[in-house]
Amino acid sequence: MKRLKNLIVITLLLFVLLSGCSKLNRENYDKIKVGMDYQQVVSIISDPDKCDAIMGSKYCAWGNENKNITIDFIDDKVFILSMNGL
Repeated sequence: MKRLKNLIVITLLLFVLLSGCSKLNRENYDKIKVGMDYQQVVSIISDPDKCDAIMGSKYCAWGNENKNITIDFIDDKVFILSMNGL
């Protein structure tokens, strides 16, 4: 019985920690600066949900239509960034 209680407590704790750990927030957005490379951005806000690349430029998006960060990279460096709903 004690083992089951411990398992439930650990599961609930993990759920709370993971649900509140979104890297998609205003504080992390403010850390991203023009000129940063792609890997630096990924280390701040994780892998993008979507990326499209063409001729040395890349457009990446994190989040959904209500809460998102979008970044245009040229030569793997931040060129233009924007956010919505953060």
